[in-house]
Amino acid sequence: MKKSLGAKTLVYPTPVLVVCTYDQEGKPNAMTAAWGGICCSSPPCVTISLRKATYTYGNLMDKKAFTVNIPSENYVKETDYFGMVSGKKEDKFAKTGLSPVKSDLVDAPYISEFPVILECKVIQVIELGLHTQFIGEVMDAKIDDTLQENGDRPIIEQIKPLIFAPDSRNYYGIGKQIAQAFSIGNEIG
Repeated sequence: MKKSLGAKTLVYPTPVLVVCTYDQEGKPNAMTAAWGGICCSSPPCVTISLRKATYTYGNLMDKKAFTVNIPSENYVKETDYFGMVSGKKEDKFAKTGLSPVKSDLVDAPYISEFPVILECKVIQVIELGLHTQFIGEVMDAKIDDTLQENGDRPIIEQIKPLIFAPDSRNYYGIGKQIAQAFSIGNEIG
């Protein structure tokens, strides 16, 4: 039997994303966001949802560009910090010692130390309620060359991305591979 919890956003897991933008003066900023993910494969697009009260919201509305940075487990403290402090009040890069790098393709920085980066231009903004959804077309995806197989396939076990459980507000790592997608379903029937 299932127990009703009411209307809640219980999707497990949610990715932990660090969204980077520039402000009007060109100062780099980073913000942790768990409301986001893939929303289209052609053209390749990702979505992030932010509250209007965030500093990053204003930066996105102004620059129409952002990067999605996938942190590894090694940077869980910095990732958590990025979600706790406003870039309006603190220089998050100076405080964490992480390195902002200017994107080649969009007007936004990315974090040098993080293993996977998506450079995005905003193609749509949707007001949803408490959050505003930004859809970004991925102009380029970058990955550390040591974390690839056959030159282009990321190795998730070495990337060690973080995931988030919204109900408990805990970070987790990725577990073991269970099966190959689009193959085991053939065994049914």
